[in-house]
Amino acid sequence: MTDVLLIAADRPQFGVLADAVREFEALGAQVRLAGSFHLEAESTAGELARIPLTETHQLARNLKHRSQALRRRAGQSPRGLRMWMRSGRDSWLRARARKADVLVALDAAAVYTVWRLAQYNRGAATRFGLAPALKAVEELVEKGGTAARSSVLPPLHVVARDVRRSVDNLPAHLVRSATTQTVMRSGVGARLWRSAVAAPGVPVKVRAATSRYVAEGMRWAGRTSGAALTLADAAAKVTDPKVRAELYYESAMQEIRNGVSPRDLGTVVGAHLTHADGEFARGNTSEAAETLLRALSLHFHRVLHIDQLSSPLAEDADGFVAPLRRSAAFRALTRPRGRQRPPAPVPVDRPLRLLLTTSANDNFLHLIRQHFGDHPGVELRYLDLAANKHLKRISWAGTRMIEDRLADGTSSYQEEAERLMRPYLDWADTVFLEWAAGPAGMLTTIDPGDTRIVVRLHSYEAFTRWPHITDFSRVDDLVFVAPHVKDLTTSLVPVLRGEQAPRFHVLDNAMNLTGFDRPKPAEARFNLGLVGIGQVAKDPKWAVDVLERVRRHDERYRLIMVGGDMDPKASQATREYRRELDRLLAPLEESGAAVRSGPTDDVPSKLTEIGVILSSSVREGCHVGLMEGAASGAVPVARDWPFYAGKPNSARTLYPQGWVVDSPADAAERILKITATEETWRAAGERAREHALKVWDWPVVRKSFERLFLEPERG
Repeated sequence: MTDVLLIAADRPQFGVLADAVREFEALGAQVRLAGSFHLEAESTAGELARIPLTETHQLARNLKHRSQALRRRAGQSPRGLRMWMRSGRDSWLRARARKADVLVALDAAAVYTVWRLAQYNRGAATRFGLAPALKAVEELVEKGGTAARSSVLPPLHVVARDVRRSVDNLPAHLVRSATTQTVMRSGVGARLWRSAVAAPGVPVKVRAATSRYVAEGMRWAGRTSGAALTLADAAAKVTDPKVRAELYYESAMQEIRNGVSPRDLGTVVGAHLTHADGEFARGNTSEAAETLLRALSLHFHRVLHIDQLSSPLAEDADGFVAPLRRSAAFRALTRPRGRQRPPAPVPVDRPLRLLLTTSANDNFLHLIRQHFGDHPGVELRYLDLAANKHLKRISWAGTRMIEDRLADGTSSYQEEAERLMRPYLDWADTVFLEWAAGPAGMLTTIDPGDTRIVVRLHSYEAFTRWPHITDFSRVDDLVFVAPHVKDLTTSLVPVLRGEQAPRFHVLDNAMNLTGFDRPKPAEARFNLGLVGIGQVAKDPKWAVDVLERVRRHDERYRLIMVGGDMDPKASQATREYRRELDRLLAPLEESGAAVRSGPTDDVPSKLTEIGVILSSSVREGCHVGLMEGAASGAVPVARDWPFYAGKPNSARTLYPQGWVVDSPADAAERILKITATEETWRAAGERAREHALKVWDWPVVRKSFERLFLEPERG
């Protein structure tokens, strides 16, 4: 017996339905009906009782028990997509759809649901309307139960005409004319959908809603690039700046969520800047700020710069940010406002009041906090912005920060930041803010009075939007951890090259390296070590390549990786890198040639096992793990970090000559040469240890911090 499943969003004409069901019965078919209209209403139930349906089922009519985010998304979606969002999890519907021979949409709003259900039952015929469904059953009977798959794609002008008529008619016409596989999974079908949403003469709202409808279907069918192109094609035809920017944003995010850099980022960001400039010119600073933040978030998205082995910033940093500077809204955002009066000199009649500030991440503050907490010339207070819900909220409120700048400091955000931060600023002589991220943008929203502001920028911040939201004309001293990070940051932020730029300092991180000097057993000579593998930028696959090269000469070599694995939830790009790394490591771990020891609170003990410390990263600030390894007496072998290789400052200018190599082959050659005997290995390790303690140990570095805080004129 043939199973037919009818799906309806609206109440059908019951007379026509009854006649059709009887015809289905005559063909030996049993018919079920699922509807999101009110089946249990008294008048409806009576009508349905007179129709010889095998079964009826009430589909969900709302999303009241689902998440607020889903309800909000549903409110912005086409009607057909809303029906699927309500009914897609219905177990009755899915079970019957899997067994059906013919899936039928009785109205246009049910077409998308039928298409989605067809993914669970590739053998079913999918039809729109009762007449095509009856014909499909007739063909099944004639062919002895084999599904009929005849379809002819409509000409483009017919599709375009249907698009202009209504949002729902486009997918209805297509599904009526072609099965799921031929339309959604074939190149011809995908191009047809894209052509349809880009057809001329379509109203803006219709084009936008339809393109989103189609993109959702393509994405579900595995055509992510098709979904992105569909939205981009529609955006290119839209003249409304807001809708155009929104569609381009959704297009870019399709690819970003898939771990891919958007194919035309310049166009996407340009559309946002155009819209932001228009709203800024009209005085709509709220809309301008929201749009500008989206532009910056895309331009500096982690998938482009952090979760990849390369970055546009590494190739041409100034050229990458040049389009931003052509925007009037961006220029208003980054206009330096300066401070009303200079910072007061260091007091001579009392201790310096020093406020150390961060937001949750205090990894590099422990020694600084401890030392100056006990310093007789300093009265220290510590503020973790993340520990106060009000300060945490304003510290990362990017849209409100931007709106305040565009409104020339007249927003409620500045009033709130002033109220919350002024007591701290009034107390402190000097504020040392760790990380040039969101809190730096917040702090420089308000005038610091006569308090000195010192900000430390590590490395990752340079690859984010935050330096462009920070007013560095209100920062007195900007601390970098390495010269190459200073070079990159100043090339990105014009105010750092101008008259109102803060003083620059390059200070090493505060590290207690003496505790790493511990004896190593002889067998450590053959253990390569990598401290920190939790980010794509660490590129542990490079270290695996080095390991495989040295093992061709001596299978005693092993690779010990210290630290937690990459979080696959961080992004699709991270997930794909982790998957490939796991594949490469599997046989090595099985044989014992590679070991992932996991996170540890006792790195010095782990380093006693390691005889050669690697830096395999594509970019680093100063790579603390390598410095700690050198202090332990391990022989350093550092990759010439590709982000900075060949530039005036790089890994080669940060580390002693001989530590840095160009390739895995060079790394293997250095390792084999130095570890050829225990004597040469220990001698090289001792030289590395001496350098690390002489240059980077806290007793040396703390003098620079004392000058920074207590003798700023010398700092």
